[in-house]
Amino acid sequence: MATPSIPNEYTLSTTCFGDRLGKIEDQVFAGAAMGFRHFELGLSPAPVTMDGLCEARSETESTLVSMIAGCRDRRTGDMVIWKLASEDEGERERALNSMRRHLRLAEVWVCPRIIVRGTRIGDRELGARADELEARVLREGLGEDGVDSPIAKEIQAMAKEVHTHGQKQLEHLCRGLHTLSKEMPDLTFCIEPGKHLDDLLNIEAMGWLMDDLPGLMYWHDVGRIHMRECQGLPAQGAWLDRFGGRMAGIHLHDATATQNELPIGLGEVDFKLVAEYTPKAAAHVLEIEASHGRAEILSTVQAMINLGF
Repeated sequence: MATPSIPNEYTLSTTCFGDRLGKIEDQVFAGAAMGFRHFELGLSPAPVTMDGLCEARSETESTLVSMIAGCRDRRTGDMVIWKLASEDEGERERALNSMRRHLRLAEVWVCPRIIVRGTRIGDRELGARADELEARVLREGLGEDGVDSPIAKEIQAMAKEVHTHGQKQLEHLCRGLHTLSKEMPDLTFCIEPGKHLDDLLNIEAMGWLMDDLPGLMYWHDVGRIHMRECQGLPAQGAWLDRFGGRMAGIHLHDATATQNELPIGLGEVDFKLVAEYTPKAAAHVLEIEASHGRAEILSTVQAMINLGF
C-alpha cells in the first residue's frame, strides 16, 4: 500500500483516473491518499457511478470545486453538450436540456462552478479547411520565421474567417449561457477556450462574450492555449493578460505542439509566466491524461509548489 501523501490545496480532476476507477467514492479516496481534498468532475470514457459521494466527502473532508459540462455523458468527439452554439434549433435545445441536467446535478452535489469548453464552428467546409491547415502545422511547424511565416499568416487569416462566419453561432452561445445563468443564479458559469483552429472562442470572441455577460467567468487551460500558440495564434501571456482578472480557475498540465494533459516537465509550457498571471484565489486544477499514474501526479504537485502556484 502506498504511503499517504501530505495534504495539498490543489484540485484534482477525475479525468486523471480515466476508466481505472468506475466509482466516485473510489476516486475521492484515491485522490485523498495522494493529498487532495478538492476535486473536479472531469470528462471520462464513461460517467462514473456517483453512489457514495456524500460518505466519501465526509470521511475525507473533501469538496467538489467544479465540473465540466458533459461529464455525465460518455466522452466522444462530438458531444451533445458542445451544441449550445449550433445553427440547428433542435441541436441547441438538446444541448440546453443536457446542460440543465448537469446544472441540477451540480446543485445536488454542492458543486459551485460549471465549466463550458469551446465549441467548433458549424460550417463544415470551413472546419475541413481548418483541419487540413492544422495537420500541415503539425507536419511542417511554423518554420524559422515563426508567427511571421507564410503558414502562420494562413492560420491568422483562418482565425479571422472563423470569427466572421461564427458571429451567429456566438450569439446563440451567448443567449444560451444567459438563459441558463438566469435559471441557475447560484452557480458560477465559466467559459474555457478549445484547442482547434476553428474554435469559435478565439481571443476576440472570448472578449466579446465576457463583455456581453458580466457574470461569466474565465477558465484558463494551459495546454490547449499552448497548442494554439504553436499554431501561430495568441500566446499564453495574451490570454492571461486580457482575462486574468476574471479567472475563476485554471487547468494545469504540460503540453507540446501535438499533445496536452502531460505531467509538468514533459512539455514546453512556460509555467513561470503562467504562475505570474494566475490569481491565488483561482482554482488550480490538475488535469493529467489517465495514462499517467500516481508518481506523475505527485511530481506535478511538487512542480507546482516549486513554481509558486
